[in-house]
Amino acid sequence: MTTNMGKIDRGLRLVIAATLLFLALGTAMLGSGILFVLALIVAAVFTLTAFVGNCPLYNIVGLKTCQSC
Repeated sequence: MTTNMGKIDRGLRLVIAATLLFLALGTAMLGSGILFVLALIVAAVFTLTAFVGNCPLYNIVGLKTCQSC
C-alpha cells in the first residue's frame, strides 16, 4: 500500500475526526440516532486513513496530495 496523502491532508482528517467525535460523544447535538452512528463511522475512517496515509477513494479517483509520492 503506497502513501497518497500529504501531511496537511492527514492533519485535516485528524482535526475533522476529533471534531466529529466531540460532537457525537461530548454534546447532545447529534443525539443517538443515525447521525451519531454516521459521525462515529466517518471519524473512525478518517482516523485510520490519516494514520495509514492511504485513502482508497484517492486511489480510485487517481488523486495524490503528497509531493514526494
